[in-house]
Amino acid sequence: MNDYTDEQAFFAPSFTIREACMQASSFLAELGVMEPRSNVERLLLHVLGIERSAMLRDFGEPFPAEHAAEWVELIRRKAAGEPVQYIIGEEWFYGRPFTVTPATLIPRPETELLVEAVLEAADKLWPPDGAEAPTVVDVGTGTGAIGVTLASQRPGWRVCASDLSPDALEVARANAARHEAAGRMAFVQGDLLAPFAKRGAAGAAPDAEDVRIDVLVSNPPYIPADDLAGLQPEVRDYEPRLALDGGADGLDPYRRMVEQLPSLAQLPRIVAFELGMGQAQDVAALLRNVGEWDDIRIITDYSGIERHVIAVRTK
Repeated sequence: MNDYTDEQAFFAPSFTIREACMQASSFLAELGVMEPRSNVERLLLHVLGIERSAMLRDFGEPFPAEHAAEWVELIRRKAAGEPVQYIIGEEWFYGRPFTVTPATLIPRPETELLVEAVLEAADKLWPPDGAEAPTVVDVGTGTGAIGVTLASQRPGWRVCASDLSPDALEVARANAARHEAAGRMAFVQGDLLAPFAKRGAAGAAPDAEDVRIDVLVSNPPYIPADDLAGLQPEVRDYEPRLALDGGADGLDPYRRMVEQLPSLAQLPRIVAFELGMGQAQDVAALLRNVGEWDDIRIITDYSGIERHVIAVRTK
């Protein structure tokens, strides 16, 4: 196995852009890095500051000497296991770029299906051309990917994003500003639904008391604690444990949110959760036991995994 501190293993000043791409891809592949070519191309576009079409056009050109030192450092970081999203500080979600930092979970493509399910269900209850608009709360917002996307897709909605991590909230605020949604959003620090409890309840946030939540959406931590050690190193060693650890069986956040529902000013007409493999039936049962929603559906992701549960009170 190559020593990833030795730049000669993957770069020489005489390389063309193509050679730099191919050598770095081979180098990462030998180290067992997943999707090496995809990772290298993302890093290449980032360091050169160009679009993919320009990269392909200029593949035969000499690698720019002024970017060589940065390129070597980025490949070293990738070789050490750091997720490419943290290296470049960005990930795309629902057609928009979102700033990511080690304080936030990296947005995943399957979460876009949760956004689509919420938009579809809410549009039936609050038509976009109607006079009423829902109040939406995104619990455990992280980068703000869900909340900012909903606010951007439906500018008339009132969206509040919460997170236990103040550092994550700062990232979410920055992403809201980046997508011109900050003026239509609120941000609250706190644990799950506690900040939205009725006035005087333990944990209620002064600026969020008595919020009447119409739509509750959340992608909480759902990895069973004993499974954390077996996660891919990129996830286990770099993404925040606070956003991963769902307790003994991964269901603690869902149980706690369901237990907290009676403390809200009203029960949401829509509750939408993302969850882990094998958890859908248990989470759906938790919501059925509340007896508030007449339509509870399970949504599969692109791999056929039961990934989301959405509960709707249609009447």
